[in-house]
Amino acid sequence: MFPENGHRAPVQRAVEVHHPTTLTPAPTTPAPLVPVQPGTVPAVASVVLPDGRVVTGYAIDHARPEPAAPKPPVSRAAVNVALGGVGFLAVCGGLLLLTTFITALTALITQLITLAAVIFGGYVAVQIFKPSEAKSGHTFHIRKAVIKRNHFHG
Repeated sequence: MFPENGHRAPVQRAVEVHHPTTLTPAPTTPAPLVPVQPGTVPAVASVVLPDGRVVTGYAIDHARPEPAAPKPPVSRAAVNVALGGVGFLAVCGGLLLLTTFITALTALITQLITLAAVIFGGYVAVQIFKPSEAKSGHTFHIRKAVIKRNHFHG
């Protein structure tokens, strides 16, 4: 399917190799740390641990978030409208389910009636069209016409 390349010499290509070079950061002198004195001297707290050691340090006040603004009161009318909307949607969903159930029930009844008609029609056809010696002598009235022993009596 493919031509054989056995008679050709392999092609040699020049390969260029790249070596990573290290980057030296520019010399920077760290900024001198300037001590900042607090406006007031905080109180020093000492705590005695259960094993007898004493830990001394400054108490730090945690940042407290601003209190949330009070929510405006919701009017009764707004609550009633919202609840009425939820109730309306629930009623619509219930009516949709009810109509779906009624439709399914109607389809089931229609299928059962059709099945009964097919079975009864088959029974009648068998009784009418079977040989005369096997007939039972029953009379079937179909549209006010009488068929008895393969004879039509109108």
